[in-house]
Amino acid sequence: MTQAGTEPRTPPTAKLTLLTLTMMVVGSMVGAGVFSLPRRFAQETGVAGALIAWAVAGTGMLMLAFVFQRLAIRRPDLDAGVYAYAKAGFGEYLGFFSAFGYWASACVGNVTYWVLIMSTIGAIAPALGDGDTVLAVVLSSVGLWCFFFLIRRGVKEAAAINRIVTVAKVVPILVFVILALFYLKPHVFAENWGGADYAGSLFQQVKGTMLATVFVFLGVEGASVYSRHARRREDVGRATVLGFLSVFSVFASVTIVSYGLLPMAEIAELRQPSMAGVLESAVGTWGEVFVSVGLIVSVLGAYLAWTLMAAEVLFVAAKDEDMPRFLSRSTGDDVPVPALLLSTLLTQVVLFVTLFSDDAFNFALDLTSALTLIPFLLAAAFAVKITRGRFGRDLVVASLATVYTAFLLYAAGLRFILVSFIIYAPATVLFVMARREQGRAPFAPRELVILAVSVAGAVLGIVALALGWISL
Repeated sequence: MTQAGTEPRTPPTAKLTLLTLTMMVVGSMVGAGVFSLPRRFAQETGVAGALIAWAVAGTGMLMLAFVFQRLAIRRPDLDAGVYAYAKAGFGEYLGFFSAFGYWASACVGNVTYWVLIMSTIGAIAPALGDGDTVLAVVLSSVGLWCFFFLIRRGVKEAAAINRIVTVAKVVPILVFVILALFYLKPHVFAENWGGADYAGSLFQQVKGTMLATVFVFLGVEGASVYSRHARRREDVGRATVLGFLSVFSVFASVTIVSYGLLPMAEIAELRQPSMAGVLESAVGTWGEVFVSVGLIVSVLGAYLAWTLMAAEVLFVAAKDEDMPRFLSRSTGDDVPVPALLLSTLLTQVVLFVTLFSDDAFNFALDLTSALTLIPFLLAAAFAVKITRGRFGRDLVVASLATVYTAFLLYAAGLRFILVSFIIYAPATVLFVMARREQGRAPFAPRELVILAVSVAGAVLGIVALALGWISL
């Protein structure tokens, strides 16, 4: 009951419909990464390898999408998806690592957006280079904090902007595919079929593209992250699958049609965003400008979606007492400001690190993918755990998703696994803070084993960087 003359308080964030959830999945997945696909694939594989890579990635990620769909229905009590599934299946410490890794991957992924947009402008402003110069990092930092203050004003307003931008950024990608098909040169496509001499065996070609496919598919779990806001629980799973299928067709098309316009070796040397150079070769300068404008719009939407998602993961983990309590605070507009601030700070740090990388964009892209693999693997393994003993479709899907994510860890290679440990291990400080706030011992006996592995991996990673065994 309310007093006379007053209105009942409206929830600050309206419940999300199926359409909105699907748009959020598409908005999270269709980011600046798609504009970089032609060059990244051409650096690794020819047409045949690309087709196999997309078949493997598409099947594997579809299995993951089905996993998130089924888990949303079977375990409606678990919010924040990726993080909650790991905690429920394998304990608080691995759940914490899942939450932190997923959050960190979102923050590192946001760096790729700023690198790409500065590289795009760098075509007419050489001082920005490939998005990795001091000036580029300074300007990216300004944009970074402008978005912080935008989102700080309210999640509802930011989500509305995201819906508009999602539609706007898909248009240039579809136009690119149509034009590329119209100008496609069959003889060039045939020459690119087996791959250039530098590409290696077919298996090496497919393996080399795996992290790139993971990067562009990040966001397939976006609806599950926002499950606490869904109007109907079943919409979470539907939005996941609908969003995935829509985006998969676009990503595969962008890559394959590019092989019909330029020789593979020339695509591999294009500056980012490589879609611009590919289209310019077919239609002239206006094609480069068109794609470049599309990329800038894409960055705005993708960065917005991923910043919201990163903050949401920290916020929910803190609500579940797996992160320090200060991260559970939010404003009356449902904005988790401390979580948002920490997300912005990590992105700022990684932006600075790109100054020391040989290839800032590819480094940030691959590290983003590598950080996500442990959360994905734990979610898939949890699905296997709860369906074990009941052989059927759900068990087959969960098993395939688990095998796929395990293969991705192998494809990532030792370099990114070690760098991931360097990021994971220090994060344990947050876990210890949360335990102490609850008056509990920092670690259970089994958790000490996980701690030892993560610290050993981090130490080995630091030594490998110092001795030059691996590089950024």
